[in-house]
Amino acid sequence: MENLVALVVILLLLLLLGSLTLTMGDSGFETEVTYDGRSLIIDGHRRILFSGSIHYPRSTPQMWPALIAKAKEGGLEVIQTYVFWNLHEPQIGQYDFSGRYDLVRFVKEIQAQGLYVCLRIGPYIESEWTYGGFPFWLHDIPGIVYRTDNEPFKMYMQNFTTKIVSMMQSEGLYASQGGPIILSQIENEYQNVEKAFGEDGSQYVEWAAKMALGLKTGVPWVMCKQTDAPDPVINTCNGMKCGETFTGPNSPNKPALWTENWTSFYQVYGGEAYIRSAEDIAFHVTLFIARKNGSYVNYYMYHGGTNLGRTTSAYVITSYYDQAPLDEYGLLRQPKWGHLRELHAAIKSCSTTLLEGKQSIFSLGQRQEGYVFEEEGKCVAFLVNNDDVNMFDVQFRNRSYKLPPKSISILPYCQNVTFNTATVNTKSNRRVISPIQTFSSADKWEQFQDVIPNFDQISLISNTLLEQMNVTKHKSDYLWYTLRFENNFSCSEPILNIQSAAHVTHAFADNTYLGGAHGNHDVKSFTTEVPLTLNKGTNNISILSVMVGFPDSGAFLERRFAGLTTVEIQCSEGSFDLTNSTWGYQVGLLGEKLQIYEPSSNAVQWGPLGNTSNQNLIWFKTSFDRAKGDEGVALNLESMGKGEVWVNGQSIGRYWISFHHSKDQPSQILYHVPGSFLKDTENVLVLFEEEGGNPLHISLNTVTTTNTDD
Repeated sequence: MENLVALVVILLLLLLLGSLTLTMGDSGFETEVTYDGRSLIIDGHRRILFSGSIHYPRSTPQMWPALIAKAKEGGLEVIQTYVFWNLHEPQIGQYDFSGRYDLVRFVKEIQAQGLYVCLRIGPYIESEWTYGGFPFWLHDIPGIVYRTDNEPFKMYMQNFTTKIVSMMQSEGLYASQGGPIILSQIENEYQNVEKAFGEDGSQYVEWAAKMALGLKTGVPWVMCKQTDAPDPVINTCNGMKCGETFTGPNSPNKPALWTENWTSFYQVYGGEAYIRSAEDIAFHVTLFIARKNGSYVNYYMYHGGTNLGRTTSAYVITSYYDQAPLDEYGLLRQPKWGHLRELHAAIKSCSTTLLEGKQSIFSLGQRQEGYVFEEEGKCVAFLVNNDDVNMFDVQFRNRSYKLPPKSISILPYCQNVTFNTATVNTKSNRRVISPIQTFSSADKWEQFQDVIPNFDQISLISNTLLEQMNVTKHKSDYLWYTLRFENNFSCSEPILNIQSAAHVTHAFADNTYLGGAHGNHDVKSFTTEVPLTLNKGTNNISILSVMVGFPDSGAFLERRFAGLTTVEIQCSEGSFDLTNSTWGYQVGLLGEKLQIYEPSSNAVQWGPLGNTSNQNLIWFKTSFDRAKGDEGVALNLESMGKGEVWVNGQSIGRYWISFHHSKDQPSQILYHVPGSFLKDTENVLVLFEEEGGNPLHISLNTVTTTNTDD
């Protein structure tokens, strides 16, 4: 009996010391995650995993459970997310993990629904997110150069990465602790810029990998689009066609992983939505598995969500990847969601043979090919037709098979086709927009005219045109450039000519609006030319320069220039360069400074709605009651111009209706209002309008779906 008691005590001590392999985490036994040249290995079992990107700050905690549940129902086993440095550390050493930023809550919700997590820490993320996810205070660190072998940058990058890993470890969220995180990512598509840094770039890659591995997460690390990822970090593929473009793992001991399979593409103001078909996505997923021995596919995005507030990068619209399998509102986008669900089931039904079998490749025609995996009498075949137009009959093992154009047939037992990528069985659906409230009563609107500052009201002065991002520090989209000068020269037919590397300009002379212009996503700068009336004596020029998000990519991001580059008055007699005159600067708008979008604000005197045409820099305010039901809710802002909108003090994003694409339509008119932003009654709606939009024609709508044949 004493011997038995002693044995029990020893076993308990070993458990406490972590010497047994089956220690308990917060929610279960620890999970061993390793890999070989075929796949990730979870608790000794090779796995083919389907994953989907859902970014926690692009939705709300109230939406997370349903989004994750729909992803699971769609056949996913992993949720992948970036970590957003600028949200979590807005000031050095000051952290925010509340509300939509509650990363731990998001990971635990995924865990509660029985899924794994791929945590892409970065901390550079790009992601069409302003400044690539970097907090702007990083710009002001002396001697810093981003994403290279630079000591100041490496220190702050390591600090944040360590902060996130330590937080996950303290909550027991790595698989090695019994949590759901099976993969982590360091850096992001670095090879796109690596050559720009020369030898320092390759040294940085080595450092980043070593730093990450030193954090001892107990799970593998990946680097996407990084063919020189140092062992044991896994290099992965991003893109739409990794079955064709991926050069493969850089070691025979690493598996083929696809971290970003783009389900559509991000959209910019002035651009149209990119529609990628369910058939095309399914074709390239299947090809990656068949041709490249792919064993992990992540859909970027599975749910895109909403770029709330001022979080988008330059020119990117507020809606993000709305064409994903789960749309911006979390509704199923059919047939994409259902067709991929069928594909996942087909692959999983024969995953053991795919992971254990020997691959053979053979020709079935000029543009047709076959892939067979065989082991111990079991067989799986993929019959591929690469022809975009024609159907082909092919012979395989003495049987004939019809292959639709650009398709792959899956034969789990090398006999019967259980899935073809071009054969869609899921019914299509369409979006139904139902107005539930209009705002057409002028009596219910109030307005406030923002103030146009003049030079003598400004405290920040410089003898040259300052770079905008460094002045605003991302506190506002807006920077006023003001100038006072004496007109003591002869000037016939004066034109104010402004060259800008920002995104929009609005020009005023003595508080009178002269006009404006804007650039687009594909140009570095643009020109504003407006007629100017010059007074004899003193003239005041005020130019509002506007950014629609900071840049998010490219080498030497810290050196980027935005804002006005030259200003001159062009006359029949010649030009007068004002670039190096004495300029005054004001960051932001008065309404922003006073936070008049807050429901409790009484900082300004709101007046009755005036003439809604030809007004610039106007704030509008009204209230409304909440709609009944659980449907998605959106504001139709089709009658507005450009600005930002708040509901109960929370920004639901920028709008830019006046910027039309090539088919003369706005890029986005519906703006998602998350249900958790709303109260039952007296919801306060505030819009800031730059260009003279009319709030009397906007509406509140529910967003639902119905089958296209209904």
